[in-house]
Amino acid sequence: MRRCAVAALIAAAAPAQAATKARAPEPDAYRMEAYRAPVPATLKGATIVDTPKAFGLWRAKSAVFIDALPHAPRPEGLPGNAVWREQPRFDIPGSVWLPDTGYGALSDATQRYFEKGLEKATGADKTKPLVFYCLADCWMSWNAAKRALALGYANVNWYPEGTDGWAAAKHPLEERRPEARD
Repeated sequence: MRRCAVAALIAAAAPAQAATKARAPEPDAYRMEAYRAPVPATLKGATIVDTPKAFGLWRAKSAVFIDALPHAPRPEGLPGNAVWREQPRFDIPGSVWLPDTGYGALSDATQRYFEKGLEKATGADKTKPLVFYCLADCWMSWNAAKRALALGYANVNWYPEGTDGWAAAKHPLEERRPEARD
């Protein structure tokens, strides 16, 4: 009997241990490559939110949701008369999509785009709660949230489950277009 109880405890702990082992350690710098990989469980200076917490913030309209997923451009070299259909992005309703702002290194133009996008989304209030996300196991939102902290935003939340976790919980999604670049 005792052996069965111990075996049950070990079996119950195995998924949690596997999930812990699958997490990456938190780096000091931005992630520079392999953006679709296990992410850390932490981000210094930010609050980590799970799907129920993210949904609560969204439902209460108490935070600005920032989608950092990259945007695939029209392929270079594609003839002008070729049919090209952009893949739609479905994300958390009311979000601001600032694509390409989660790479490890940004061009000056993309850095300005990120800064202006956050300023517009928050009404220039660096204390306004922000929730950064993209997909599960996507470093883009981690990098973007870290970048917002470096810019002095004081209430940064990171939602590592992203739209994958949101959709799995059967929360609403809506089609989104990227914020315009100046």
